[in-house]
Amino acid sequence: MHTSTNITEDLFRLLREKGAKLIGIADLSGITEGTLTTGISVAVPVPRHIVRDLQDSPTKEYYDAYYSLNEQLNHIVSSGAEFLKGCGYQAYANTTKAVRIDDNWSTPLPHKTVATRAGIGWIGKNCLLVTKEYGSAIRLSSLLTDTPLPAAQPINQSFCGACSVCVESCPGKALTGKSWDAQTTRTELFHKEICKETQIRRMKQATGIETDLCGLCFAVCTYTKRYLAES
Repeated sequence: MHTSTNITEDLFRLLREKGAKLIGIADLSGITEGTLTTGISVAVPVPRHIVRDLQDSPTKEYYDAYYSLNEQLNHIVSSGAEFLKGCGYQAYANTTKAVRIDDNWSTPLPHKTVATRAGIGWIGKNCLLVTKEYGSAIRLSSLLTDTPLPAAQPINQSFCGACSVCVESCPGKALTGKSWDAQTTRTELFHKEICKETQIRRMKQATGIETDLCGLCFAVCTYTKRYLAES
C-alpha cells in the first residue's frame, strides 16, 4: 500500500538518481485545468566552467549543454511520470516535445511558474528563475499529476533586492529592472524582441551559430556567482 509519504520519498529518490539536483512540489489549483493540480518541478545546474565562459561571450559548449541538459530533464520527468502512473495515478511529463511554445515565447504552463509555486526559487530581474543554490545557472522541467503530494510553500516575491547587475550587463538593454512578484507579467520584466535579437547577434558573432542563446544575464547574477565560487 503506497502512502503519500512513501510515494514522495520514492519519487524524490528516483528523480535524484536520474540527475535532478533541485526538486519541489507545487499546488497548482486554480492554475491548471482538470485534475492534474499537483506539479513537480525539477532543475539541473549548468556546469560551472561553462557558466564562467559565458561571462565573456556565448560558446559552442553552452549551446551543446543547453540541449543535452534538456534531454536529461526529459528523461527525468518522463521517469517520474511513469513511476506515478505505476502507483495508480495520472501523470504528464512536460518534456520539450510535449510543451508548445507560441510566437510570443509563451507556454500554457511555464516551468518557471511550477518552480516558484514549488518553492524552488523566484523570478529575477533577468526574467529567469533564480535559486539560492545555483542562481539562474539551471535548466528546468516539470511534470503534472493528480497524486496527492504535500506541496511546498510557494515563493511569491523576489529576493534580488537592489541588485541590478543583470540589468546593467545586458548588451541589448532588454531588461527593465522591475522587481518580480506573483502578479508581475513577463512583459513588465523584459523586452522580448530586443532580447531575442541581441541573443542571436551575440551567439552568431561568437560561434557562427544563428540561434537565440546568450546566457550573460544569468552568468553575472550575484546568486550564480555564489555557485561558481563554491569550487
